[in-house]
Amino acid sequence: MPDVLRVILRLVGARSLNSLGRAVISATVLWELWERTHSELVISAVGLVQVIPVFVLFVPSGALVDRSDRRWLTTAAASGTGLVGVGLAVSSFTDAPVALYLVLLFAQGCMTSIHAPAASSLVPLVIPRDALERTNRINASFGEMAQIGGPALAGIALHYVDAGAVYAFVAVTGIAAGILYRSLPKPRAVEAGAPNARRDWRVGLRFIFKSPLLLPALTLDMFAVLFAGATALLPVVATNVLHVGSLGYGILRAAQSAGAVLMAIVGGRLPAWQKPGRVLLYVVALFGLATVAFGLSHSFALSVALLVVMGALDNISVVIRLTLEQMVVPDAIRGRVSAVHYVFIGMSNELGAAESGLAAELFGLVPAIAGGGAVAMLVVGLVALKWRELARMPPLAELTSGD
Repeated sequence: MPDVLRVILRLVGARSLNSLGRAVISATVLWELWERTHSELVISAVGLVQVIPVFVLFVPSGALVDRSDRRWLTTAAASGTGLVGVGLAVSSFTDAPVALYLVLLFAQGCMTSIHAPAASSLVPLVIPRDALERTNRINASFGEMAQIGGPALAGIALHYVDAGAVYAFVAVTGIAAGILYRSLPKPRAVEAGAPNARRDWRVGLRFIFKSPLLLPALTLDMFAVLFAGATALLPVVATNVLHVGSLGYGILRAAQSAGAVLMAIVGGRLPAWQKPGRVLLYVVALFGLATVAFGLSHSFALSVALLVVMGALDNISVVIRLTLEQMVVPDAIRGRVSAVHYVFIGMSNELGAAESGLAAELFGLVPAIAGGGAVAMLVVGLVALKWRELARMPPLAELTSGD
């Protein structure tokens, strides 16, 4: 096996195992706490406690990543996720208060706030530049397979065993991910950059806000997931609308990731996008439209099909956004840019869960989901008008550092 492919598979394997563990935690916590409380506000709190670390730690996390061994950081963060799984298992077996679950999820948010920029900025330091798009495509495929496996495993397992046993599985994925991260080659040396840039945490924020391509791409992703993400409400949909129980819930959680894997397989056989920015605008708008239809659906088969479509559209968006960032960000500030990037993406996923739960409590389930999809479509129009450069973006392979 060629050395580059071996490194790609180790890196992708580590990130996928970490994603698998977090997906198992997310699916299981949402189901268990919904079953215990039947409160949309608790679902909102689950998202909120995980987004707080994103805001609190993005400055020190970015600086830490740029000054530290990224292999060590990813190893430690992945292992930390395993420890959170142990804590949740003990909490479930002992019927601990909901507050303890929220504390552990806050700790998980802390682990992820370090892992996300460290893992993202590690990729271009161990993978050759001409293999980045291939790596992102493989990573997206395996990552989405983890997102399929995690919820599906959780849903099936919850049908037969207690939630505590499901959480215990996360410890295994954390240890395995840590071993794979540690086995990666030493990252190539990074030029230090200007002294003021090394000290200034704001350099990542300034780079993104000055970028005519990266800023609108992140804005699209953030608002699409913030308003059009229905994942957090799937326990409510499964029980109150579709009446399919924990097994059906697992299928719903896996459907979107299944669509992403299918698109990754198809996408690997398609030529590179000539206008990737325009493609990004289209897929996010269609994602919002599919979300509206999902919110109105009362058919299990139709709901699953719509989630598959949403996953396929999301895969296209993820590959374009990740490759764009890796092509245009200078090595010396990758950690700080990746940390700010995770504020956009992490905030949209977890804050989206908080928004979904609160909106469902205030307006009802259907308006919360369908209305969120409509808002995402509106955001696409606003982004297209404000950042016209995005639609004119050249093929990703032609981008250079600083674009």
